[in-house]
Amino acid sequence: MSDLYMNGSTPAGAGRTPLGLFNGLPFGRFKGPVRSAVRTAGPQTLAQALQATRSRSLALMQAWHADLPDLSVPPQAELNPPLWEWGHIAWFQEWWTVRNRQRHLGTKSAFSVDAFDASLLPQADALFNSSEVAHESRWALSLPDLLRTQSYLAEVMQQSLANLQAVPDEGDETLYFWRLVLQHEDMHNEASVCMAQALGLSLPDALRSGDGVFDARLSVTAQPPPLGAAKKAAADFQIQLPAQTWMLGQHETGFTFDNECAAHPLSLQAFGIDAGPVTWLRYLPFLQATGHPWPLHVRSVQGHWQVQRFGHWQAMELDAPAVHVSANDAQAWCQWAGRRLPTEAEWECAAHAPDFAWGQVWEWTASPFEPYPGFVAHPYRDYSAPWWHHHRVLRGACVATSVHLADVRYRNFFLPQRRDIFAGFRSASL
Repeated sequence: MSDLYMNGSTPAGAGRTPLGLFNGLPFGRFKGPVRSAVRTAGPQTLAQALQATRSRSLALMQAWHADLPDLSVPPQAELNPPLWEWGHIAWFQEWWTVRNRQRHLGTKSAFSVDAFDASLLPQADALFNSSEVAHESRWALSLPDLLRTQSYLAEVMQQSLANLQAVPDEGDETLYFWRLVLQHEDMHNEASVCMAQALGLSLPDALRSGDGVFDARLSVTAQPPPLGAAKKAAADFQIQLPAQTWMLGQHETGFTFDNECAAHPLSLQAFGIDAGPVTWLRYLPFLQATGHPWPLHVRSVQGHWQVQRFGHWQAMELDAPAVHVSANDAQAWCQWAGRRLPTEAEWECAAHAPDFAWGQVWEWTASPFEPYPGFVAHPYRDYSAPWWHHHRVLRGACVATSVHLADVRYRNFFLPQRRDIFAGFRSASL
């Protein structure tokens, strides 16, 4: 995806925290409640953010092309053809901020094709409309080459920024689609990083990170200590929350994804929750004791644990969060450890505590991806509705997630068996 105490206020000093150690527990990229600034950004800030994200997109394209000149990837459920990904980014921006004649209406805009002008690229809808182009068919499409795709991206960005400059006011509805396309491109950039990791491609460190600073704890080369050498188990660092009524869902101004609407109260019992995600130090003994399948990109060589990062095997940092873990893996660990996964309401509630560290890995919750009461789809009709019930909610962010997207309210969602994404988990008390 995707900041309050019980009284709805933001704690003083909450926000981004440098990487390091906090009482022996690794920091995340963030501590406590963090909100995405682009959700309330005005036209000038949005224009700058759109161009910054596009710079990352273009750099990722260059890096992919350098390491995989033919840009050919095997047909797999977790992948997309790279040229399709990049063409879709341009199409999505053009569809909502250039071609949409009702873009100024925001969430009240029409979504039928009759309300949209023709594309700058012939046959763009037949190639890049993800609602119409089946995933498995994308490898058979006659896609524009890299130079034409880059040209399409540039042409669309130029017109989109011109339309943004002409926005009649700075209300949430008039700016809705520019905020949407910005975060949509950030999502696809993260997908590019995940796909590069899955394929063993080499990416520059800065491109792996959503804020330009790659988390070195995920690629450390130092020799790890023995499993029993930690000063104190991360399980000892707990945040205790009292019983309370939590308001789940967005209830403030600014951009909101449709699945975050509408706010509704939930009663929470008192619970304890890990201050940070479950680390390798806590996860590896479970693998050794049970014979549970290892995560992707993990191996043991002469008794030393290693992780593969973008095609390179490196020594594992045991204090780093376990990653490439499925929801099913996480639940199996919890059963073994006498713990459980938190619900998404518990996760969000706990994330408003100042010592709650997050942002290194997406975190599986116990909650199925379901609509909140009173759900109404936004004009991008297929963002949430097709995925209800079969997918599982993840909260937080990972190191590849753009700071534009990182928000304590954001609901990410994937099938519970997925292990290719940068996902881990934290546990709660029974």
